[in-house]
Amino acid sequence: MHVANRTAIPPWCVRLTTELAAADARAVALVHDLSLEQLNWKPQPQYWSIGQCLEHLCMANEVYVEPIAASLNNRATGGASEITPGWFGRWFIRTYIDPATQRKRARAPRKAAPIATHVDPSILDRFIASNARMRDLIGRAQGHDVNRLRFKNPFVSLIRFTVGTGFEIIARHNHRHLGQAERVRQLTGFPGA
Repeated sequence: MHVANRTAIPPWCVRLTTELAAADARAVALVHDLSLEQLNWKPQPQYWSIGQCLEHLCMANEVYVEPIAASLNNRATGGASEITPGWFGRWFIRTYIDPATQRKRARAPRKAAPIATHVDPSILDRFIASNARMRDLIGRAQGHDVNRLRFKNPFVSLIRFTVGTGFEIIARHNHRHLGQAERVRQLTGFPGA
């Protein structure tokens, strides 16, 4: 009897798809009962509304999808059990992305800055769809060494991140801005609170 050779799903794939699914659940819990006014309320003009936080996440995810997908079109390079960003990737995540360690505030790149002053409730579906595309890419990437395969950063073309670093950035970026949106809902003056 011949048994098919099955390869186990790498732990980083499981972890990141779980984190993206949790981000979807957080977004649904945050937005499902909001009125249009609540979705678009801002405590001050320079701050983002809940809807704009979700729009920013969608835009960032969508901008990352194409260069990561293009890098996966190459022949599979063998897998990796965990993601290990290089020193620059670790520094970038720690300094600008991860809410637990972020040390600097920076303006969102133009390609990912919310442009709508009033966001439609369909933003939730768009956010979930953008995370689904990332989960699909994660599934495609499990046969590649995501610690070696690189893609051109869509915001700064001189920078090349590993695919694994790109996935880490997306997951932690979701966490950061969903936290920001949750804090907006807790602010004094939030409509209906």
